[in-house]
Parts: sequence; structure tokens; C-alpha cells
Amino acid sequence: MKRGYIFTPQAEADLLSIWEYIADEDSERAADRVIQRLYEQCQKLSDMPGIGHYREDLLDKRHRFWTVWSYIIAYRWEVKPIQVIAVIHGARDLDAFFARRPAE
Repeated sequence: MKRGYIFTPQAEADLLSIWEYIADEDSERAADRVIQRLYEQCQKLSDMPGIGHYREDLLDKRHRFWTVWSYIIAYRWEVKPIQVIAVIHGARDLDAFFARRPAE
């Protein structure tokens, strides 16, 4: 299956941080499962661009948000391939996070 999504460098760093945190707190196996699930959901987003919801309080309508367990994938859906700009734990301060990170 062709991958219909790309990660920005910041999103790649997000995934690495998630993996490292879970590997340290639980196990590498658990970290691998979470990252695999996030990849699967990114493929789903590329298969059905536009699913998810807007968060105009965070980013403009070029962006959608999709929840996977306790993580949020922020992505640009009107480009091909879709562009994942962030993967963040939902308990974080999203306003502060996106205020510090430009939306590409």
C-alpha cells in the first residue's frame, strides 16, 4: 500500500518523543504498538482526507484534528499527500503548543 501522507520534521520529532517516553515509562514493545497505531491512522487519514474536526481556536480551516487514543494528529488535508504537522498528547496545553509551533 502506498503511503499517502508525509510528516513535517516537527511531527517526526513528536513521534520520536512519544516513542521514547513510552519506552522509558513502559516498554519498547508498547512504544512500538502506539507508533504503529499512529501510522495506521495517518494512512486512514490519507485514504479519507478531511475526516476529523476543525479547531479554529488553534489553527485555520486548512487543518484537521484526529484523535487516536490519547494523542491528537494535526494535519493539512487539502494537499497531496496529506501533511501531518503535529502529533501531541491530548493532555498537553494545545493553545500554548500551537502558539509556539508555526503551522507550516
